[in-house]
Amino acid sequence: MKSVVIFCGSGEGYNECYREAAYNLGAMLATRNIRIIYGGAKVGLMGALAEGALELGGQVIGVIPYFLKTTEVVHEALTQLIMVDTMHERKIKMYEMSDGVITLPGGWGTMEELFEMLTWSQLGLHSKPIGLLNVNGYYDALKALSDNMVQEGFLNECVNATLLISESMEELMEKMEAYQPSIKPRLITKQTT
Repeated sequence: MKSVVIFCGSGEGYNECYREAAYNLGAMLATRNIRIIYGGAKVGLMGALAEGALELGGQVIGVIPYFLKTTEVVHEALTQLIMVDTMHERKIKMYEMSDGVITLPGGWGTMEELFEMLTWSQLGLHSKPIGLLNVNGYYDALKALSDNMVQEGFLNECVNATLLISESMEELMEKMEAYQPSIKPRLITKQTT
């Protein structure tokens, strides 16, 4: 992978481990010469991610809508800052520039970004690896929910398996680099036994 989009929170959460994980991921990607594409903010996990990469000379590209660009939010020291009109344009631009996706902890916006990438994959619109860094068990409930979707017949197991999950940055990168997209059914069909 040459570049990866990172979705993560504009907040830091209550546990310092989230900020540390974001910073360390940025640093690790910089040492591997993997370009980061992210939301362009200097606050929260987004800011920690950017700082981790920039301090080691990594390339960091921010993509942010005009309405979010304020002196308090936008990171001014990025390799490149791309301005767009809407949140949807932001996601499309980030997707177009990346070879894969990693999601760190975050709130509604982070979830929306992750689920859109997963949905695009399910629909066959892309075959990029999608990773979830499960810091401090943050995404355990999401994993349980997606497993329940499979059990209840609303999600195919092969589609569920496209979300690569790990608590370790190194293991997650290994999974993403080894990822081979499978042919996925587009519709759920009731299985007869």
